[in-house]
Amino acid sequence: MWDYSEKVKEHFFDPKNAGAVENANAIGEVGSISCGDALRLTLRVNESDDVIEDAGFQTFGCGSAIASSSALTEIIKGMTVDDCLKVSNQDIADFLDGLPPEKMHCSVMGREALQAAVANYRGEEWEDDHEEGALICKCFAIDAVMIEDTIRANNLSTVEEVTNYTKAGGGCSSCHEGIEEILESVMAERGEAFNANVKAPVAAPVPTPAAGGMTNLQRIRRIEVVLESMRPTLKADGGDVELVEVAGNTIYVNMIGACSGCQLASATLGGIQQRLMEELGEFIKVVPATQMPQSLKAGG
Repeated sequence: MWDYSEKVKEHFFDPKNAGAVENANAIGEVGSISCGDALRLTLRVNESDDVIEDAGFQTFGCGSAIASSSALTEIIKGMTVDDCLKVSNQDIADFLDGLPPEKMHCSVMGREALQAAVANYRGEEWEDDHEEGALICKCFAIDAVMIEDTIRANNLSTVEEVTNYTKAGGGCSSCHEGIEEILESVMAERGEAFNANVKAPVAAPVPTPAAGGMTNLQRIRRIEVVLESMRPTLKADGGDVELVEVAGNTIYVNMIGACSGCQLASATLGGIQQRLMEELGEFIKVVPATQMPQSLKAGG
């Protein structure tokens, strides 16, 4: 499980400024419920001096998303609009005494919601940059511009870090090559060399003992328990999931029934992956069994 600071727990169990602000004149909405995270930030700004008098949030997401949203509202109240734009996602994480690496995307979402709210206050149209940058991760609708900006702002250097901060690459993993190309370009600007071998884990022989001190058998059983707990929800929509193979940090599954070929299958896989990462306390990938290497299919 993730190691949360006491401040993260405080802002999750007792969030500050939850709910919409009355008479708000600045609203920022980012994310998507279908992708697993969404945030609506509302601000009441004094138009005579541009000072943020009140801030509120409505968040759909995990505990870190709620805590990050709560922290953001506490940070920006009393700030001018110009000053609040200087708040970074790292400032949000620092306010909470740190976030687990796998949850940094929650602080990035908060920063984007703030930018959107300020644009709304100024009568500007906030762009999500999809028209400027190609869509890289279709599972979570993350574009190249967001990935580039996040890499630069947080000095990222691996695919795994990009996934932690943006969720890009955390679904079907087919966009990893595109993320590597962006990393290579940005790191070249910084005068650094990108090593494609240092990235999110790929299929590999299962180690013994497995990560977290569990044996391989214990780890597989834990995975099966998590999948079993998610089955009622999937079956309610006429679908199901079947564990096919576990190879290192890659878990291969079959989507069954209505889940097979569903337009939201990638989002479903992303949700399963997120749940398994939280349970196992490690970075893993959940991949359709159709992408399993021939060597594994042959038992090699």
